[in-house]
Amino acid sequence: MRPEEMVDTALSLAQGLAGCVAIVTVSSRVDLRWARTTLTTNGESRGLELTLVAFAERPDGVATATVSRTQPNRDDIADMVQEAGRAAAQAPAADDAAPLVAPWGGDDTAWTADAPMTESAVFAELSRNLGDLFDAVNADGAELFGYAEHCVDTVWVGTSTGLRKRHVQPSGRLEMTAKSHARSRSTWWGVATDDFIDINLDDALAAIRRALDWQARRIDVEAGRHDCLLTPSAMGDLMVDLWWSMAARPALEGHSAFSTPGGGTRIGNRVAERPIRLQSDPHDPQIGCANWLTTASSSDMASVFDNGIEIPTTDWIADGTLTHLVAPRRLAAEHSIDPVAPADTLRFTDPTGQGTGDDLLGRMSDGIYVTCLWYNRLVDPQTLLLTGLTRDGVYVVRGGEIIGATTNFRFNDSPLAILNRLRDVGHTARTLPREMGDYAPRVAMPAAVIDGFHLSTVSDAL
Repeated sequence: MRPEEMVDTALSLAQGLAGCVAIVTVSSRVDLRWARTTLTTNGESRGLELTLVAFAERPDGVATATVSRTQPNRDDIADMVQEAGRAAAQAPAADDAAPLVAPWGGDDTAWTADAPMTESAVFAELSRNLGDLFDAVNADGAELFGYAEHCVDTVWVGTSTGLRKRHVQPSGRLEMTAKSHARSRSTWWGVATDDFIDINLDDALAAIRRALDWQARRIDVEAGRHDCLLTPSAMGDLMVDLWWSMAARPALEGHSAFSTPGGGTRIGNRVAERPIRLQSDPHDPQIGCANWLTTASSSDMASVFDNGIEIPTTDWIADGTLTHLVAPRRLAAEHSIDPVAPADTLRFTDPTGQGTGDDLLGRMSDGIYVTCLWYNRLVDPQTLLLTGLTRDGVYVVRGGEIIGATTNFRFNDSPLAILNRLRDVGHTARTLPREMGDYAPRVAMPAAVIDGFHLSTVSDAL
């Protein structure tokens, strides 16, 4: 069966339910991997999954249940509808219940189109250039470890209200770590892309060589609060954690960094001294995504009742002021706030920001230059305190120049708090958050200098 036929079949069989959402995801993926400057593996994979969300009327409300299967046939779909219906009938009433989304935006003309598939040819140019990169790195006496992966996901969503939506999302990334001098020096380089035609490995080689050269001199620096220049990648990791904490429900319940004493949220409050903007725009020309919601389960960030809802451009922070929090329709109606679903894209801009990371480095007097962050974890949701590690390159800055490398550190700081400690901000460009790139690859960030970033303890990790 074709994907759109699975959706229509499931919804036809579910007419006896109080409602149903059918989601089909067709995925294709290719990857290349290398270790010690030698290609090790490559592969292709494809998959299809059908998810059904069933709704059942109860005396006290509406209940839901979700069932998923891979590569189902017509008999499987009939079984899924019955299974989901039985589970919904036995489930408690949902506290996020709302009418299912009505059709909007006209007919989806691509509804019956085939799902495009990625293939190894997407790496053709990259593979040719990797050979030259490997030769250059070998000549330098270094080793290169890394991978490239490319995915194309096509999603069909249909509901018993007649809504039909389809979206194709390509995404890719390239990451590599170079090690030299008996592996006593290490640096990371990574980029996000949709098609790999914008990858320049000459830039990678130049960045790797420069970073390993910077590490020729070691300088001891004590832990503590330091003025730190964060790369766009490091800023991306912090801002994604900030974004993923912007749910209205915990804020309204008083256990979020976006709560106000005595109840309510901080919407309308200034959270940054600089006129920054944190925005999700599905139509962003560089990092665009689907402009409607797809979710198989309800959470603080999404409701199954809102499947297919249109997602407009949303400013989470505008001109330094908190303007929106993520709020499903039922919660928003109960608390008289705007209903907002999150798009799968994030852009941070500062209209006063200028220059690249190197420009910010030149404008910096003394401090620490942090390449990337790793293993970030939330410590305290009420202050949005995070902990994590620096990795693969931490450098000492004196008079606007790198004078050597220092140890790695564990950090303890809040991405919300640092918004009021932004000393300098650069131009925004697409980046790859190293820690969160698996989950949030569609991110654009500037480099930024943070006053008093808390490098709490020394880490022995390379």
